[in-house]
Amino acid sequence: MGYDNAHAIKLPKKFKYAGRIVTYDHTHRHRSDKGVPYEFQNAHQLLTDFFESVDRILQEVQ
Repeated sequence: MGYDNAHAIKLPKKFKYAGRIVTYDHTHRHRSDKGVPYEFQNAHQLLTDFFESVDRILQEVQ
């Protein structure tokens, strides 16, 4: 699990077209996940969302 903005999300070819705005902020739900868009608002919200994701995963593991 991770939050990422180092690269764009690779979308299926049917969504590719010239002039498209590329989303860089996204999350990965697991190691092989290509990414899900994440709308960055501010640092506080990012930390809140991150730790909620961590808590959710820890609950699933237990």
